[in-house]
Amino acid sequence: MSKVTLKLLFLSLFLASLLHARSGKTYTYSGFVYDKSNGEGLIGANVFLKEKNYGASTNISGYFVIANIPAGEYTLICSYIGYKTETKTITVTNNCDDCVTFNLAPESLETEEIVVSADSIRTIDKLYYKPVSKIDLTPAQINNIPRVVEADLLRALQTLPGITALSDFSSALYIRGGTPDQNLYLIDGTDVYNPEHAFGIFSTFNTAAIKRAEVSKGGFGAEYGGRLSSVLDVNNVDGNRKNFEGEFNLSLLSASTTLQMPVGSKGSVSASYRRTYIDQTLSKAIDDIPDYYFYDANIKGFYEFDQKNKLSVSFFRSYDDLDYKWDKEAQESFRFIYDWGNMTGSVNWKHIFSQKLFASFWLTGSRFESNFNFDAVNLTEYNYLSDYALKGALEYYHSKEFNMKFGAEQKLLHETYDQETDDQRIYINSNRQYSSGYVTGNWKPTDDWSFDLGVRANYFNTDTSFFNIEPRFTAKYRLSETMNIKFATGRYHQYINRIPRLFFSSIWATANKYNNESSSMHYILGFQKEVADIYEFEIEGYYKTYKNLFQFNPHVGASIKPGYHDENDRPVYTTLESVFNQGDGESYGMEILFKKDVGALTGWVSYTLSRTKYTFDAINQGEKFTPRHDRTSVINLVLNADLDNLWNDFTNKPIEHDDSRWLLGMTFVYASGQPITVPASGYYMNPMPDWNNYQRSGELNPAYNLYPAEINTFRIPDYIRMDVSLTWELEYDGWKMSPYLQIFNIGYRKNVWFIQYDQELEDGSIIQKVDKVTMLPILPSLGVKINF
Repeated sequence: MSKVTLKLLFLSLFLASLLHARSGKTYTYSGFVYDKSNGEGLIGANVFLKEKNYGASTNISGYFVIANIPAGEYTLICSYIGYKTETKTITVTNNCDDCVTFNLAPESLETEEIVVSADSIRTIDKLYYKPVSKIDLTPAQINNIPRVVEADLLRALQTLPGITALSDFSSALYIRGGTPDQNLYLIDGTDVYNPEHAFGIFSTFNTAAIKRAEVSKGGFGAEYGGRLSSVLDVNNVDGNRKNFEGEFNLSLLSASTTLQMPVGSKGSVSASYRRTYIDQTLSKAIDDIPDYYFYDANIKGFYEFDQKNKLSVSFFRSYDDLDYKWDKEAQESFRFIYDWGNMTGSVNWKHIFSQKLFASFWLTGSRFESNFNFDAVNLTEYNYLSDYALKGALEYYHSKEFNMKFGAEQKLLHETYDQETDDQRIYINSNRQYSSGYVTGNWKPTDDWSFDLGVRANYFNTDTSFFNIEPRFTAKYRLSETMNIKFATGRYHQYINRIPRLFFSSIWATANKYNNESSSMHYILGFQKEVADIYEFEIEGYYKTYKNLFQFNPHVGASIKPGYHDENDRPVYTTLESVFNQGDGESYGMEILFKKDVGALTGWVSYTLSRTKYTFDAINQGEKFTPRHDRTSVINLVLNADLDNLWNDFTNKPIEHDDSRWLLGMTFVYASGQPITVPASGYYMNPMPDWNNYQRSGELNPAYNLYPAEINTFRIPDYIRMDVSLTWELEYDGWKMSPYLQIFNIGYRKNVWFIQYDQELEDGSIIQKVDKVTMLPILPSLGVKINF
């Protein structure tokens, strides 16, 4: 760990120790908030004093601290969406450590509208405390979004403003102009490097195992680093600490199960497994479908030694296996085999050092590995990336006006890439070291103002070294009881990039003496308003700049130099010199979100206006151009309805609960067309003077070539798609069965993926033909989910 990082941590501790208590005798109250049904700690629950109109939100363990409470009797209110609000009368005469525990009872969102009008915290308070550009999704929200085959986290996120996909065949996230490798993916504190399965229909996150997913689209605090665009932080369930429970899901292409159970009186374990069975069904009946399957597995154990010490151990594994043979009936046929997967593990210890100092320490490991074999050209490829980290994060609650976060991370990276053919070999084998430390403080000088000021230091050591300081700043101001305004800015660096490939997993490469680190600056201004107590309206504008972006150089073969020759006199390439083109960029836009989380009709509608521009010396003659993933306008509509209670909701009548109900889900997306490069003219390049310029053996001369127009100045047709789902929920004696019908692309819109050109010779003239390759057609899917 670098000396500068250590100095930052010691400075933060020193500053915290110098802060003295305010004048007047006040006290501190702390405690926990749990889910009454299973004992899970609730993240982000609001706990506040009714008489003082201030309070706190729970952290990842469900722990909260309210400081600077004068002596007296108060009403303490705990509120969390989807749960019954609970109140307790407390008498404050001294500091009280872990003296109050809330066990909130789950309640369907249909009744939450009634609860909001009581003493629960208002929507505007929830909006005010929420970090800039941050969105939380619960498993219920993810599962209610219509999907291809089954619920998927990354595809659910694509329905939110500022988050788009490249095509139907990709679940990768493009957030505010950034590329997928600029997103930090975390599962229980561990980095995940390739979170998508083949063909993009599924991501590697099993929604049944998710406790909460948080996505920060920009302006995130100093506690996160190493990526330029965004953070997706996923926490899996600890497990039911009170009863055994399970879930089973069966669809046309996959099956999954999640089981939870208590271990003794203080522990729990949860396990989840999902597997597709295309290889056992469709590929046996249809020759064109390859033998392919994947599985995901999660297991997590939790143990509470006491209120101040909690330990969790988490393990995750995903694996894809693809075997494609051109002719399944032929004894000898061209064939390629490809398998890849992620494996992560983490040990997390949470400890309360004192009433005001909460700590979390991780030991994590992550590994990605892939193998490719293509016998047609004797090509083999092996890719390996490992990441082992030790990190700690501390939260210091000094007072109602001031608290701090500080921490450090030490990471060891190892990458191997080995590609062999008969003529050459590419062999990259290197070790990297990443050290970081951060400190950030939150200051609330008044009830209307809130400031976050932080700094992060990064040290990355390869065949050269990089050291960077990253300041971060956020300001919030409460304009009125129902309106907030927020601003955030920050600097970010990234030391690892990936080379994307169609359908298959990407190859990662780190910064080195040939490729500098990437950096970006974020500027975000947002406005939030509560409408009629239960609606959220948000509008955000952003501007981002990029330095040292990287794109794969398609002409690398003309400039790369071998490091040595092996015993077979094959050139062996051992560096990443000339592999990437390097450039800069900018992205700017505006996002509007109108959202309703309670009642029989829930959902959101959003609009995104954005532009992204790149400038690369080796591309487009150094002039600005628009990258392929740019979409100028995107409209998303997500609706979920309890059909049995929809009329009652509109007429303000009481919500009725029966043993069965019908649920309707709908998503609609409109996105302006993506840019592509089209041909501007055709030309001949003849290797011999007597070559027939028009015809050879009745075919068009292969020396005929297309000359491209200016890069990405033409846009393919707009993308439009609607999905629907219908679910029938049946409850009986603690069991729930939910058969469902999902229809993806119900309008059978033939959205264009890309364009191919075909030239034909007719009467001595060349006829240029355009073939539009479309994305997924209408896809119906049946399934059933059982909860017990």
